[in-house]
Amino acid sequence: MKLWLARVATRVEAVIGRGRAVREAGAIAPYIGYATPDHLIVRGRVLADQRDTNLRKGQGLWRNLRQMVGLFITSEVANVTVSADGVTAVTDDEGYFTLLLPRDDVTGWRNVTVTAGQASVDCPVMVADPSANFGVISDIDDTMMQTGAYSLWRNLWTSLTGNAATRVVFPDAVALMTRLSHEGRNPVHYVSSSPWNFHGFLAEVLERNGLPRGPMFLRDYGISETQFITGTHGDHKGSAIDVVLAALPDLPFVLIGDTGQHDAEVYLAAAKRHAGRIQQVILRVPAQGTDTDDQQYIDALRAMGVTVDFGPDYSGALARREAAGGGE
Repeated sequence: MKLWLARVATRVEAVIGRGRAVREAGAIAPYIGYATPDHLIVRGRVLADQRDTNLRKGQGLWRNLRQMVGLFITSEVANVTVSADGVTAVTDDEGYFTLLLPRDDVTGWRNVTVTAGQASVDCPVMVADPSANFGVISDIDDTMMQTGAYSLWRNLWTSLTGNAATRVVFPDAVALMTRLSHEGRNPVHYVSSSPWNFHGFLAEVLERNGLPRGPMFLRDYGISETQFITGTHGDHKGSAIDVVLAALPDLPFVLIGDTGQHDAEVYLAAAKRHAGRIQQVILRVPAQGTDTDDQQYIDALRAMGVTVDFGPDYSGALARREAAGGGE
């Protein structure tokens, strides 16, 4: 069944792709960028048009559904040149681009103006504070907000019928991330298996609920003849961790996730790849609890000297940070 779906989806994409050559850049979807020791990483996607995602007071399920489905029906523009501050790049087959701008010594949040044809937008870039004590990488689904990501049908229903105002963010997640961020001193990053189409939506959810802003690393739902979605959740999350740690080579990190999607295993593998860089792992445990494998991964992390807090909420991690002085 999966192979059949992959082949059908590939043919549908091929038919849609025939019209891409005549498309022109009408809008740019900005993604939150980040900085390496040498560059500002500016990211986004060029589209033929911008769909209506404005949230209206009291909007119902039908409008929610139309807006969420609309996020998947993109009119991306391939092979168009984008530019910023004299640096250019060409969008790929899905309209994505990455610009590597030389960086200076200015830190904090930066806005980089990107143009493509007649379209223009400011892309935000986070440049970490040099006084940061550590960096934070957090999952989103069932870690920061309730989605039921471990259940396909529950996740689909939650994703397609809600809006930015109805999504449930865990209050203790806001408290934890606020404390870890230390008023923006420690850089925060988010990783999710949600598609890049959800970037603006997720950014709005995080902002509405008071979570610290930070670059997001979402998933490219590529389609091939042999698979419906390229890569795995663990591969995606592990790769994102590697990218962030390479961008901030002088910082240790706190990793936050949940056991519903085997984050303990992913974080153990990351700790082995980056010896001494993972300071703490914090895991939310869903209602079904941990299994034998989860406990083995947690034990292995602790044996490596990594502090691990896990439970149905973040009370243990918050108490530990309170004792340690918050963002220290």
